[in-house]
Formats: sequence, structure tokens, C-alpha cells
Amino acid sequence: MDQPSLLVGAESQAGSNLQRELRAWARDLLIAAALAAVIIVFFYQPVKVEGTSMAPSLSDQERIFINKFVYRVGAIERGDVVVFWYPLDRAKSFIKRVVGLPGDLVQIREGRVYINGQRLDEPYVPAEFADFSDYGPLHVRAEEYFLMGDHRASSNDSRMFGPVGASYIYGKAVFAYWPMAQFGAIPASASEAERPQQSP
Repeated sequence: MDQPSLLVGAESQAGSNLQRELRAWARDLLIAAALAAVIIVFFYQPVKVEGTSMAPSLSDQERIFINKFVYRVGAIERGDVVVFWYPLDRAKSFIKRVVGLPGDLVQIREGRVYINGQRLDEPYVPAEFADFSDYGPLHVRAEEYFLMGDHRASSNDSRMFGPVGASYIYGKAVFAYWPMAQFGAIPASASEAERPQQSP
């Protein structure tokens, strides 16, 4: 007569253990979701590239993540691909590459960029995307950056609107996630490996 009641007690205990485990899983899931939301809101932001001014490094309609926190703890460096508010209309955001740093003397001769008299190595600018214009020389003031698109023949950049203040730069492009052919880290400097390019 005692055996049925013992079995019922065992089943009840197993049910309680299962409920505790489910509650623990739900709690952990909620914590993970909250942490992910904090990371996305305060550190990373998904954005869509519009236009071809950063081709072939970034393509039109490509989806990338930008790091919004990195420049609060570190310096903006030459070669970084940055997102910034367009100086002539802060309702718009642009994405370009950092070419000139504060204090630099920037000059472009027949499409070739010179920084402080030394030609800048730019393997991210293919010959078919180069232009042959002249610019400068221009001295980049403190807290400003000279920004250019990799598609030099089709980019509205610092050659048109001048150097951009540090306060306008709010993110660094760090990772591409769509299309899958572009999946991976976005190189910030000439020394980093080239990313695979999407087939036409």
C-alpha cells in the first residue's frame, strides 16, 4: 500500500527539479538577452551601406556592424573605416576611410595621396577606382581628420567638404555580416589581409 505513494512522491520531486531547471534556463536566457541588448545599444550598431564610394572594400547595400564605443577609449587611426555625421547635414551619415590625422599635411598629386611629403600606400584603392585630380596641400587642424572614399573617382569626401571634426565621428566599421560573401572583419589598415570580394 505504501509503494504507490512513494512513486507519487518521486514523480513530484522530479517535477519540481524540472521546474527549477526551466526557471534557471529562463533566467539565464533573459540575462543573456539583456546583455546582448546592452552590447548592441551601447557598443555595436548594425548599419546598411548605401552607395559605392567605399567600393571595393564595402559594397552598396552591404550590412555591417560599427563599434560605437571604441573611440571613447582609443584613438582614431589612419586606415580606419569610420562612420560620421555629414558636416553639411547632421541628419545624414557617411562612411569613409581615415587618410589624414591631426597635424598632417595632406596633398594629392595626380590622384596619389601624400602625407607630410611621403606617398601613402593605399592597396585598398584599385587602379580602376583611382582618379587623377590634385588637391592641397592642406594642413589638418587639431581634432580633425581628412576622410576619403576608396572609390576615389566616385566619392563625396574631405576633398569636397574639408576635414571632419572628431566630434562628428561616432563609429568604426568592424564587421560585415551580409551578404555572406563579404562575411568577416573589415580591415582597418593596409597591412591587414584583404577581405574576399562578392562576385558580380
